[in-house]
Amino acid sequence: MSRDAVFLDRDGTLIEEVHYLARPEQVKLIPGAADAVRRLNAAGVLVVVVTNQGGVARGYFPESRVTEVHEHLAALLAQQGARVDAFYYCPHHPTEGSDAYRVVCDCRKPRPGMLLTAARDLDIELSRSWMIGDKPCDAGAGHAAGCRSLLVRTGHGADLPDAVPDLAAAIAVWERQRAAPAV
Repeated sequence: MSRDAVFLDRDGTLIEEVHYLARPEQVKLIPGAADAVRRLNAAGVLVVVVTNQGGVARGYFPESRVTEVHEHLAALLAQQGARVDAFYYCPHHPTEGSDAYRVVCDCRKPRPGMLLTAARDLDIELSRSWMIGDKPCDAGAGHAAGCRSLLVRTGHGADLPDAVPDLAAAIAVWERQRAAPAV
C-alpha cells in the first residue's frame, strides 16, 4: 500500500538559509523545525528532503559534501527525537558550472524529478502528499508532481504573501487538512 509523504525543502525551510551551504558546521535548524518533523514522524508519514544543490555544479563544494551535510542534519534532528526518512538532491544547474553538471535536468526544482524518484523508491502516493518550501520553485515541483504545496516565510519566503510563517505553521495546516473529512 502506498504511503503519504511530506516533502521538505532543506535550506530556508528546515535549516537556516546560508548562501551555498558547504560545511556541516554551518547547519542550524530553524526554531520549531525539529518539533514539526517529529509531529510528521508521529503521524506515520514519510519525511523526505528534496533540495537543489547548484553549488556542486558551480564547483563550490563536491557532491560528497552534500552527503556530509545531510548526515549532520540527520544527527541534529535525531538529538531532538526527529528523523528524515530520505534525502534527495539535484547537483545540476542549467547554465552554470562544469559540463558534467551543467545540464537541464528533470530533478532541479521546479521540475518534479526528485519527488517522482522518491515516490518510486519509497512507494509514495503523491496525490496524498505535500511539498513545503520557501521558494515558488518548491511549490512548482510539488504541483508538477501532483502534491499539495505550501510555502513558508523563512529563508527566501519572507515576502511571499500566501506563505505561512514557518515549518511549524505549515505542519499545523497539514494536520488540519489531514483531519478534515473528505468532500
